[in-house]
Amino acid sequence: MRYLEVSVAQSSGERNPMHQFVVEHDAYGPARLLHREAEGASHAMLVHVEGPTEPYREALEAREAVRAYELSPCPDDSFYLYVREDLAGDDREFSAAFSQPGLLLLTPVEYRTDGTVGLTAVGPAEAVQAAVEDVPETMGVEVVSVGEYAAGRVDVRQALTQRQFEAVRAAVETGYYRSPREATLSEVATRLDCATGTAGELLRRAERTVMADLVAGGPF
Repeated sequence: MRYLEVSVAQSSGERNPMHQFVVEHDAYGPARLLHREAEGASHAMLVHVEGPTEPYREALEAREAVRAYELSPCPDDSFYLYVREDLAGDDREFSAAFSQPGLLLLTPVEYRTDGTVGLTAVGPAEAVQAAVEDVPETMGVEVVSVGEYAAGRVDVRQALTQRQFEAVRAAVETGYYRSPREATLSEVATRLDCATGTAGELLRRAERTVMADLVAGGPF
C-alpha cells in the first residue's frame, strides 16, 4: 500500500470559488476539508474555515452551484461549514483525479491561502500513480512525499505521513528542538536530502497535527 502527499497549484480560474475567496481576503486562514461524500454530480462536505462567518456566508449565497449549507461558528473566529454543491469544470476534474478505484483520500485536505491544495492519498500503487496523472495538465502538482504507507501505530504518529515522521526524527536527532538549539533547519534538510523550505513545511505540518491531537484530547 502506497501513500502520496502532494501540493497542487491552481490558477484563480481553476480554484473552487470559495477557495479563491479565502485567497483574496486577508481575514481568512486555510480551509480544511474534514469529510466529503459524493452524490452523483454533486458532493456534500464538512469544512473548517479560519475567519469571520458573515462575509463567507454572503459569498456562499451568491453561488448558484450551492444547493444547501449551514454554518456553525466557533469561539475562536472560525467556523464549521456543511455544504452541498454541484461539481463542474475544473472542480469535477480535480475531484475525479483523486477518486480512483481503491484510492483513499485522507483528511484534512487543506485549501491554503497561497492558492495551493495540500492532500494525502493512500492506496494501491497503480491508483496513486493514476491520481497524479489525472490531475489536469494546467495544474501544477508537487509531490511532497511518496512511499510505503506505515500507520500501524495507535497513537498520534498514525496521523503523520512517513515523510513527516522522518522529518521530526531528523530534527530530534540533530538537536533542532533542544534549548539552546543545536542544529539549524538547513542541517535537518541535509539529513532528509531535501530543500530547506521542504523540511520546514514537513515539520510545520507534523507539529500542527501533533498539537491538534493533544488539544483534542482535552485537559489533563
